[in-house]
Amino acid sequence: MPPVFQTTANWTDSFLDPMRQVGDPLADAVVENLFANQSIDAVNALMRNLILNDNPEPSTFPPIVADYIKQLDQLPDWADKAKIATGQQVFWKYGPRLILILHCYALPFCYVGKNGVQVLALTGRLSSNSTRRILETAQLLVDVMSPGGLTTGEGRALRTIQKVRLMHAAVRHLVKQYPGWKSEFGLPVNQEDLTGTLMAFSWISLDGLRRIGVSLTQEEWDAYLHCWQIVGHQLGIRDDMIPADNTSAAELCAAIARRQFGACAEGQLMTKALIESVQYQLPGNLFDDAPGLLIRYFLGEENAGMLGVQKTLLERSGLRNVLTLPLNVGGEVLTNLVHDSPAVAELAEKVGKVLINSIVLVQRGGNRPTFTIPMELKEQWGVNWTS
Repeated sequence: MPPVFQTTANWTDSFLDPMRQVGDPLADAVVENLFANQSIDAVNALMRNLILNDNPEPSTFPPIVADYIKQLDQLPDWADKAKIATGQQVFWKYGPRLILILHCYALPFCYVGKNGVQVLALTGRLSSNSTRRILETAQLLVDVMSPGGLTTGEGRALRTIQKVRLMHAAVRHLVKQYPGWKSEFGLPVNQEDLTGTLMAFSWISLDGLRRIGVSLTQEEWDAYLHCWQIVGHQLGIRDDMIPADNTSAAELCAAIARRQFGACAEGQLMTKALIESVQYQLPGNLFDDAPGLLIRYFLGEENAGMLGVQKTLLERSGLRNVLTLPLNVGGEVLTNLVHDSPAVAELAEKVGKVLINSIVLVQRGGNRPTFTIPMELKEQWGVNWTS
């Protein structure tokens, strides 16, 4: 039976407010069982196994976890392989720019949500090792959108999604017991925050392409969104919390912004860590201003200001003294670059390619492998490094 995705402008407070108290019954039951019947050391060992291994074998887990994985080892019946292939072709063509958009639009979109960002701040993973956590997020994007990534039995994405879903449940179990957790934040990793993150990977990312001048067909928009509808379903997001089409997705993003956007110290901390991570990944200091400038361009000055991202030196002084050489713009001075979309598009293309060439070399720490890109995508994007 096809899913009943949200097709109307029903993103009202009366609908979304209860969703902030709803988690994921399937994964939550698995985690509750583990904590009830296993020692803390055993549960910690299981979570380390999930984190440290990109493709762990189900046979290495307790039976309840192996059963959970088995339930999620198949795509839903309504998944359209032709649409999946078309959506993945979008990533094939624009991957470096989409990874840049993830860093400078999609993740900041999540961080400006003053309630949802609290769980990131509390877990402390991003602030303690921002590069590792951000690369793991980018790896999910690559796993899902690589050719064959969602193919049952072959692609990496299904196993990655299963791991992420179980870790979300573990976070819910642990954080909701923390004495400092406030009721106004909602249930940790609740349905509204989950679907907001899904929008960051899907509609927000497509909107980022549009904002830098990439013109996609309606078929490409629909197919890319379809890939992430599948991911949302596999991640435990309720079908009625997943937009059915582009219009409903845009309305949901607007509703989340209206309901959740606001300044807070935690969002600013996450954004600072993000910017520093991108600066660390890019060679030298030529592009140090680029992350802040792009965040301001994509989110707008008011929302970027909530994240503590102020006008950069680059914007105040014009383009000539920093970017004329790498961008070949002929010495033109742009005194308000953040409002000049052709210049930002050129900046995004240049920085996206430099970024993708750099992050394949960044170690994630411990025994985790480096950032992994399939060989065919490396060839398509001109990535010359080995991972």
